[in-house]
Amino acid sequence: MRLSRRRTLQLATAAALAPFGRSALADNYPSRVVRLFVGFPPGGGADLATRIVANGLSEIWHQQVVVENRPGAGARIALDTVAHAPADGYAMLLAPGSPLVQPLLFSTLTFDPAADFAAVSLVGTYPNIIVVPNSSPFHTLEEFIAHAKANPGTLSWASPGIGTVPHLAGELFKHRAGIEITHVPYRGVTQGLMSDFIAGRLDLMFNTTGSLLEPVRSKQVRGLAVTSAKRFPDESELPTAAEAGVPGYDVSSWYAIYVPAKTPANIVAKINADMAAVLSNPAIKEKFKLLGVLPRASTPQELAAMNVADAALWAPIIKEANIKVE
Repeated sequence: MRLSRRRTLQLATAAALAPFGRSALADNYPSRVVRLFVGFPPGGGADLATRIVANGLSEIWHQQVVVENRPGAGARIALDTVAHAPADGYAMLLAPGSPLVQPLLFSTLTFDPAADFAAVSLVGTYPNIIVVPNSSPFHTLEEFIAHAKANPGTLSWASPGIGTVPHLAGELFKHRAGIEITHVPYRGVTQGLMSDFIAGRLDLMFNTTGSLLEPVRSKQVRGLAVTSAKRFPDESELPTAAEAGVPGYDVSSWYAIYVPAKTPANIVAKINADMAAVLSNPAIKEKFKLLGVLPRASTPQELAAMNVADAALWAPIIKEANIKVE
């Protein structure tokens, strides 16, 4: 089909202006509501961290950032949603740990975490906390381990869900401590987990500082240890698991921001820069402190490298424990 001279000029002009249009799109970003997805229900640590980020970005952007909870399946539902969202910066994801762990947990996925996401920025780091109910006879992690070794399979431990970072941290703990305890997964901390735990129906729990720091401080539960290599500065009386009988044990986790792959590089750069501004705000730092999160920004490249290292840490544990989320 032969094009008219006028149509040819229109197409040529559109092609010439396309890069400028894409740049202008980024320069005007965000010009409408941004959705920030999280794969956990309201009330838990990930949800609360997401809301702090959303409020901080809303203030900088003078544009509403709406939190959308998509709980279930080890955060896969939220990951799937953002993986298939338009790559324009208006759908973002806050995730704990590395999305690259997903193929290790699921036999089939409707997205490729290595190809479908662009790393934007770290939000903050935190340990998990190991706790027992106040009615527990165990006052140290050493006591719990000793009893578990003498009575294999008789004690239970809880996590907020199969395939979550606290679940993986618990499996690594079992492996390193050489004990056999029964895993009881829940669907988030607010879905009966805390009430069952406080009532003494479970023997041990691994969960985030966001979910457990305040219950430990208010003496609702008894903290035994943190999972990081160093003591957590805001609750320094809690020993590390390595100090409390599990040499070499070190699980530090994080929250981070991702967008769909192929999101324009200048939009990714803007979100990254604005995240750094949010996380340097003293008021935001104080809010994260209450969650037990140490706010920390990063470059996209630094976050991508952390994701690769995290998947390498968990791959042998997931295989050994035969962890599958279906």
